[in-house]
Amino acid sequence: MKALIVGGSGLLGRELARQCLAGGHEVTATYLTRPGETAGITWSPLDVRRQEDVHTLLSSIRPELIVNAASRRAGWTTTAVGAANVALAASLTGSRLVQVSSDAVFSGAAVHYDEASVPDPITPYGAAKAAAETAVAAISPSAVIARTSLIIGDGDSPHEALVHPLATRPSSGVLFTDDVRCPIHVADLAAALLELAASDHRGVHHLAGADAVSRYELGLLIAQRDGLNSRFLPSGRRGDAGLPGPMDVRLECALTQQRLRTELRGARQFLRNQ
Repeated sequence: MKALIVGGSGLLGRELARQCLAGGHEVTATYLTRPGETAGITWSPLDVRRQEDVHTLLSSIRPELIVNAASRRAGWTTTAVGAANVALAASLTGSRLVQVSSDAVFSGAAVHYDEASVPDPITPYGAAKAAAETAVAAISPSAVIARTSLIIGDGDSPHEALVHPLATRPSSGVLFTDDVRCPIHVADLAAALLELAASDHRGVHHLAGADAVSRYELGLLIAQRDGLNSRFLPSGRRGDAGLPGPMDVRLECALTQQRLRTELRGARQFLRNQ
């Protein structure tokens, strides 16, 4: 099978490309600034904001599967318009499309959100992700839209990169005790996305870990795994800091988990089992 990973140089994109390659598939992965280093993968530059470039690449490759993991926190055009451009090109090439979305589409007012919950974003990034979902669903009704939460790796995710300096030297940073998400390991997420891609399922699915933990508790778990002194980790309340954005967002994944062989492990499990 020919697979195209859009945003293949990011944390999730690299793992998707790796698993596709291990599965014996022919893999092309895109990048914006520099290619990844995984051997056996064809790396192609792509700016998803440019509709013509997206169409040209997909027309030349004609992939059977596209996973769109491209996104930028401060980029409406990349996140929203880029997703629409990929969906349009996928519809023309007849490719199976999986669009990666985020729990940022929710405000946190309801705390618990299942697959039928209607997005109510309160940040520009959340609004862009919600717009991407709308565009993909309209352009490619057979696509999978997979919402996920904090993605954790084996030391190479942004949250892990934040914890290490906080645990080893004085810093002005802080880990919030009232900012709650359902972190997922990147390997579990990639496996679940590819499993959904190979199925007949369509529409919205939730792929998040089984545990709801605060940013501070997640930091403690990472520090414990990596042999750091967790006593140095600074804690605080996001509510006191007055920062905008959702506070407590918990993706309910029971319906999606019933459709998967891949276990969506919680952070307390995958960070202590390594």
